[in-house]
Amino acid sequence: MTHRIFQVRSFRHVAPYTLALTFDDKLEQVIDFSPLLTGEVVAPLRDEHLFNQVCIDPEVHTLVCPNGADFDPETLHDWPQVLPLLIQQVQRWKLAA
Repeated sequence: MTHRIFQVRSFRHVAPYTLALTFDDKLEQVIDFSPLLTGEVVAPLRDEHLFNQVCIDPEVHTLVCPNGADFDPETLHDWPQVLPLLIQQVQRWKLAA
């Protein structure tokens, strides 16, 4: 199994909880994080003021949040393919709570 290494080069806010990201391979993704903002680690990001403090970690080049949450760059890069699995996981967390 290989883990591809991608770096987030830039991002901009395009809507509430939605970012447009550009990666080192020039791919651009527009990601709406709102369906996933649940659970102990990322639920605090439902506070839009907190979400708007997301930045790029200068060492690992991925998105990091002021509460310490971060996102795997490969997951962000391949967002359309992984989103259904992420939503399924969130639904399982909600059922378990």
